[in-house]
Amino acid sequence: MGVTHSAPSWDAIVIGAGIGGLVTASQLATKGARTLVLERYLIPGGSAGSFDRPGYRFDVGASMIFGFGKRGTTNLLTRALVDVGEELDTIPDPVQLHYHLPDHLDLAVSRDYNTWIATLAEQFPDEVRGIRAFYDTCWQVFRCLDAIPLKSLEEPRYLAQVFFRNPLACLGLARWLPVNVGDVARRHIRDPQLLRLIDMECYCWSVMPADRTPMINGGMVFADRHAGGVNYPKGGVGEISRRLVRGLERHGGEIRYGARVSQVLLERNRAVGVILASGERLQARRVISNATRWDTFGSLVPEERIPRREKVWRRRYKPSPSFLSLHLGVQSRVIPPHSHCHHLLLERWEQMDGEQGTAFVSIPTLLDSDLAPPGRHIVHAFTPSDMKHWTGLSPSAYRRKKEAAAQQLVQRLSRLWPGLEGAIEHQDIGTPRTHRRFLGRSRGSYGPVPARHLPGLLPMPFNRTGIPGLYCVGDSCFPGQGLNAVAFSGYACSHRVAADLGLLSGPRIP
Repeated sequence: MGVTHSAPSWDAIVIGAGIGGLVTASQLATKGARTLVLERYLIPGGSAGSFDRPGYRFDVGASMIFGFGKRGTTNLLTRALVDVGEELDTIPDPVQLHYHLPDHLDLAVSRDYNTWIATLAEQFPDEVRGIRAFYDTCWQVFRCLDAIPLKSLEEPRYLAQVFFRNPLACLGLARWLPVNVGDVARRHIRDPQLLRLIDMECYCWSVMPADRTPMINGGMVFADRHAGGVNYPKGGVGEISRRLVRGLERHGGEIRYGARVSQVLLERNRAVGVILASGERLQARRVISNATRWDTFGSLVPEERIPRREKVWRRRYKPSPSFLSLHLGVQSRVIPPHSHCHHLLLERWEQMDGEQGTAFVSIPTLLDSDLAPPGRHIVHAFTPSDMKHWTGLSPSAYRRKKEAAAQQLVQRLSRLWPGLEGAIEHQDIGTPRTHRRFLGRSRGSYGPVPARHLPGLLPMPFNRTGIPGLYCVGDSCFPGQGLNAVAFSGYACSHRVAADLGLLSGPRIP
């Protein structure tokens, strides 16, 4: 495939304005790179965006946000905004999640660590020592992470200097890289119901049970919810991406909306730019894909050019299910004023990872009432659903199916909030087809999950790919799903790309 040999217009082109892509782009811009972001949709943020309806501002995805702490190195969303001269007011959530589980297991995860441990000890008095040992181990992992400036693990100079400064933390992390949460939980705990709860503790953010959730990720979440805490951004989750865009532009970067990339330009098997759906060609010294790896390799890069390492990755990981989602505007009378913001509902343990099994609920107006009209609340509910259940349907059959699924989910939620069905004044229904269309994700997937039991995070790829000049960022890269995780991926990717562009210099970690 030939291209012209004029000087590239851009140092870096980022495909997609999800949080991973925006952190990468804004960080590169602060380092002096000429950076362009190409976003296929009309607003930034991807699944961390927001959309408006009359009187309402809805979050596209979940509103349980980590990364807005004030101390340490793991508060990556706070840092990403500060680095580009932005800040965002946040509202602390006193409870991470309220579980409504089988066997009358009803527990709320307090922001205070000792309160949470006491809650578990009261429910499982025979497992007090095991509970403390398991969650204290999670703190060990978190302290190692929090002691290290999180940048590219593919940059030798950075790794050498970090190890020299804090060898114990580095060795501690290396110890946990091949370990999964389930391995640690079973080492300390025997009660089967408590082990199921820990499965759900993992599933609520990784969509995997404990034996397939890396301990590095578990240590981060299970400790950071008590350290930095869950903090909701004032104005909705979409404010994060809007302010990253503002910071990007302040530092000379650009973003184009409605710009769908159809292909990565390759010359002698090296990425040298992109082709838009309009036919326009843009050249760059480096290309960074914030699309999933399935969309990057097989769509943006044709099947015959896919590197072997990506084919190995495909055998190890598969797309997680997408979601059926409801965005509801409801009369506030049905939500008790002291309710918790985030809930998880499951009626039968065997349905945890089944089709429309676990139901997640966010009521962000309990934290930020300005997101809805007076006397109204937002209820955002979503439950895993696979694309295969939504294909091959006529328009009328598709409409009937999604309306029936929405009604069934509302009826389930009415167990928690009686009268909910009669209090709904606004309703948007999303399916895997909706997620695929608006987020540009293969099968509408939430992200990759192990296709089999894997050793922790060891098989997870970093940012570089088998094609020189082409990088990946986002939840298909180390360390995986979640806004704080993809922010880390963005920091790592920008550091690696900046080093490859020759923008880093001197003996100190930049």
